[in-house]
Amino acid sequence: MEDWTEGNVADIGYTFGYYNELNPQRVKLAFLNAGLVCPEFGTACELGFGQGLSTNLHAAASITQWCGTDFNPSQAGFAQELANSSATGAKLYDESFDEFSKRDLPEFDYIGLHGIWSWISDENRQVIVDFIRKKLKVGGVLYISYNTMPGWGSFAPMRHLMTQHAEVLGTEGRGIVSRIDGALGFASNLLGTSPAFLNSNPLVAGRLEALKKQNRHYLAHEYFNRDWHPMYFSSMHQLLDGAKLQYACSAHYLDHVDAINLSQEHQTFLKEIPDLMFRESVRDFIVNQTFRRDYWVKGLRKLTPPEKAEGSRLVRVLLTTYRSDVKLQVTGSLGQANLTESIYTPILDALSDYKVKTLGQLERELEGNEITFTQLTQAMMLLVGAGYLNIAQDESTITNARRQSDKLNTYLLNKARAGGDISYLASPVTGGGIPLGRFQQLFVLAYTNGKRQPAQWAQYAWKILTLQGQKLLKDGNTLESEEENMAELTAEAEVFFEKQLQILKSLQIL
Repeated sequence: MEDWTEGNVADIGYTFGYYNELNPQRVKLAFLNAGLVCPEFGTACELGFGQGLSTNLHAAASITQWCGTDFNPSQAGFAQELANSSATGAKLYDESFDEFSKRDLPEFDYIGLHGIWSWISDENRQVIVDFIRKKLKVGGVLYISYNTMPGWGSFAPMRHLMTQHAEVLGTEGRGIVSRIDGALGFASNLLGTSPAFLNSNPLVAGRLEALKKQNRHYLAHEYFNRDWHPMYFSSMHQLLDGAKLQYACSAHYLDHVDAINLSQEHQTFLKEIPDLMFRESVRDFIVNQTFRRDYWVKGLRKLTPPEKAEGSRLVRVLLTTYRSDVKLQVTGSLGQANLTESIYTPILDALSDYKVKTLGQLERELEGNEITFTQLTQAMMLLVGAGYLNIAQDESTITNARRQSDKLNTYLLNKARAGGDISYLASPVTGGGIPLGRFQQLFVLAYTNGKRQPAQWAQYAWKILTLQGQKLLKDGNTLESEEENMAELTAEAEVFFEKQLQILKSLQIL
């Protein structure tokens, strides 16, 4: 019988993660920064959508028509349930990539893959390349992420050994989580003997310790599939060239700013390399890249400097972090970098009313602060990349998406009554997901039910938790009494009132 799992872990569901790099709304600013023409996104497809949270948040929060597939029928079933709740018309299937590629599908402006490419067979990679070649429109954008060499060079042998342990010595009847725990324990014991491999690869121990703290559902799919192939950038270029794609730029905004990733010596060294593709390969060696998030385009076209400036001034942004919580620091490949206070403080202050503004508006508001437009656009890349700002859609799109995003949020808020697996809601302003924990979702639910005071929100949440026999944890300890639980919930509700309520209104989640 044919194995429908094709070597993928199927006896444990994938995490309910959301990946904002998959949001097509983010493409424009990255392309403008790179001086490239960006298309409008009317149709989009996600290959290997997992639980379907990203696909559905992007479908509900925009007017883009989405479709996609994931091999796991349980995950596809949940994704379809989300799509039905929001009435977006997203078409989501439980088919293999080969089966899906044979469907009568439209051409797409955007195709996204996150966390799939490195964990499938060579045959499936070729199916995907053929699909992209046939179904990505001229001018269309591919977003793809993948594990990268040389960054995985030292840990790849350890990953191989752990999967061998899980397969050979793991007890099948005890499930994948037990086998993962056994493999991690075995690897720790092995390193405890100070093998020569560890002496040659001293960073392996730290990476293994980090793995022990990860969600086992995540580890099952990321490390214990049959196929796992970190790839050099040059190999990716060779494959995608067959689909007529050209490398555009990184989808990870912080990668765009050399100052936080490369020393001056490295910047000079790279500038002397005339070939862009080879330069990217060399850059991966300089930063020891382990994971790439890239945009590729079918038919790369460059903007003139005036076109780039004009397009950039039309970009709309919104501060989505409480102003006082924004730290003037970001982390790049060189480590933590401090942001120039004389530039970033005026920008953040101008956005602290939590209203959508274009970069052109900001430029005018900041006159007299001696901030150039180049500095302003770089600040946007860093602040969006750090998660402090979000890019906003146009008003017409926001209005048209609001009804379906409200429907999806109603469904997700009701799911929060039972548990905290899904910690995101949809914003028609950003066209994507906004992180929000379970208690905060319960506070939103209380607010939508007419309760306006933090104490009322806390009481509402506590009633739900009490019915389920649940209590809060604080500093690793269970709060036993009702008074202790109510005090903690009330404190969280007051923080929510102070820091998040206005932002959620600006995001049109409330």
